[in-house]
This record gives sequence, C-alpha cells and structure tokens, in this order.
Amino acid sequence: MPEPAEAAGTGLVSAPRAVVTLFISCVVLGVGVALLLVAALGSDGYSTLINGLSIATGVSFVVVNCVVGVLLVAMAWARGLRPGLGTLVQPVVVGFTVSAAMNVIHRPDHLALRGLLLLLAFPVLTVGVAGYLGSGTGAGPTEAAALAWEPPVPFRWSYSAVQGGGALVGWLLGGAIGPGTVLVVLLLGPAVDLLSRRFRSFDIHTEAGSAHHGGRAH
Repeated sequence: MPEPAEAAGTGLVSAPRAVVTLFISCVVLGVGVALLLVAALGSDGYSTLINGLSIATGVSFVVVNCVVGVLLVAMAWARGLRPGLGTLVQPVVVGFTVSAAMNVIHRPDHLALRGLLLLLAFPVLTVGVAGYLGSGTGAGPTEAAALAWEPPVPFRWSYSAVQGGGALVGWLLGGAIGPGTVLVVLLLGPAVDLLSRRFRSFDIHTEAGSAHHGGRAH
C-alpha cells in the first residue's frame, strides 16, 4: 500500500521504528564526521563549501550553514522531494554528536594514525548516511540536493557531484581540502548506493526513502 510509505517518508509523524533508526543512524553519522574532522586530512565537500563561504563573507559558519541548508532543501522540494522529520533531526543530532565526539576523540600526532582515523571514518559515514536515508523520514540538505536529481542522475553520481561542487567552490573561496575530501567526493556516494542495494534496511531507493511526488519507480 503506498499510503504508509508516503506517510513515513514525507510527514513529520513517522513510525516508531523509523524514528529510532533515524536517531541511531544520525548518531553513527555524527561519529563518522567527528572521525573525519579529527583526522584533519580534509573534510567533506559540503563542509568545505560552508567554510569557504564563511571565510569569503565574514558571516559565521553556523549562519551560513543554516542559509545554505534551507536553500538546498527548498531546491529539492521544488524538484518534488518533500522534507520530513529526518530533514529537521539530521542536522541537529549530527551536530550534537560531532561536538560530543570531538571532546573525547583526541587527534593523534602521527600522520599514519590520522590516516587510520580517516579510513575508519569512511565506513562509519557510509552506514550513517544509508541508515538515516533508509529510515524513510526525509533527507538532510546534502542528501536532499542529490536525491532531488534522481532520476535522471543516479544517487551515487549526483551525491558525488554535490560534494565535488561544494569542495571546488569552497576551495576557491579559501576553504581547505585534503585526501579526506577526495575520498568523500569520489567514493561515499557509490558506497552508500551499494549498501542500500545490498541490504533492505539501508534501501534509500524505496518509496519511503525517496518520497518524490509520492514515490518513484526504479
């Protein structure tokens, strides 16, 4: 029946299991982001964009993040991808988790250990993104911007394009990039897509996970 899927994916009231999955996945995602930041070998493309805009305009990171996030969600909504509970919860829970994790994870002095943190961050990020999108409760700004163009562009490539475009613009405006940025841009989208196709609980391509005009055919 399409109605339950639509309700889970588009409204602010979702099934308890989906809400639990959303919160747990956002915590996992926050830990992955913290590991990426602690490694200090380059952040994701979206964060690079926000940092670059903040540097160029003199406006605080938090304000720029909110403005860009709203614009991306609005663009996705205009494309038919309606926001949901996950759209609101993801930035908040991930933000608090990152702050908490950064207080307990200390940056190693040796480059090799930082590289290990970067490699550890990647699967954690993959599970976090696929898990919260698979809950079918709505997408945060970066993922919404990517899902809004599927179809015609598959998520694995649209996500890379969003992250890559953000990294490029952010770098041109003064933001820092590194190996971690390249890893996220090139591999995170395909990894999330692969996980979602292999495991039903991570399926971002269900009607609930991609409520585009009430559901899309794939």
